[in-house]
Amino acid sequence: MIELEGSTPPDSPTPPAAPPALDGTVVVRESLDDVIDAVAGDLFMQACACVRAFGDFHLALSGGSTPQPLYRRLMYDPNYRDLPWKRTHLWIVDERVVPFDDDRSNFKMIRELIVEHSAIPPEQVHPIPAMLAQPDLLYEQEIRENLGWRERGHDRLDFALLGMGADAHTASLFPHSPALNDRERLVLPNAGPTVTPPDRVTMTLHMINASRLVAVLVTGPGKRQTIARLVRERPPAREAPIMGVRPLGGELRWYLDRAACPDASEP
Repeated sequence: MIELEGSTPPDSPTPPAAPPALDGTVVVRESLDDVIDAVAGDLFMQACACVRAFGDFHLALSGGSTPQPLYRRLMYDPNYRDLPWKRTHLWIVDERVVPFDDDRSNFKMIRELIVEHSAIPPEQVHPIPAMLAQPDLLYEQEIRENLGWRERGHDRLDFALLGMGADAHTASLFPHSPALNDRERLVLPNAGPTVTPPDRVTMTLHMINASRLVAVLVTGPGKRQTIARLVRERPPAREAPIMGVRPLGGELRWYLDRAACPDASEP
């Protein structure tokens, strides 16, 4: 399914960007601000719907620079003032094995942009304890304990926000990572020569694909060639981990700005 912003007037010098043929729903917007609005609006609606249906909202966020404008928008835009933070459980998709005060920590960024400025209760904020022994097992247990009270089939994340690297990695699942092969675990450590240092702890594709809605946010010209490769080659997940994101019983939505969309003739 493809969504495009409103049609371009006849005298406009810039036609709408051609949406790439990716699996799931492809939401294309002209500017970074427009695509951030699209993600924020869908996140808000999903949060409200889940709180009505289940009493709470389980949100998993990614680190990196790409989602930072979204996190800021959720805090200052009055359109999202009523986002139900008091009913939200905040999870981290992946984390580097560094302390929480390290600038490389995904949680540090999310804490500074969202946690410190929202009404989310501290006990509903769930950072990955990356510096502890067996952080993957601890986090997996925490996930199961907090989702386990829901009716079977609804005991899953409600919204997972992912990014994508130029090498088509997502979360901390890099090409040829051994963690890509797991079909049972929710969280795994990820280290070794295929992982960009430092070592990581990450949700698995099994965990991500169980989500009710998976949003992949891709912006800027630096990702353009990667999107073109995904469309042209359809590489397997072991070579392009983002291709392993295929929600089971959920929805996959790509959010791209014009700059990230390759031309139809682009090699």
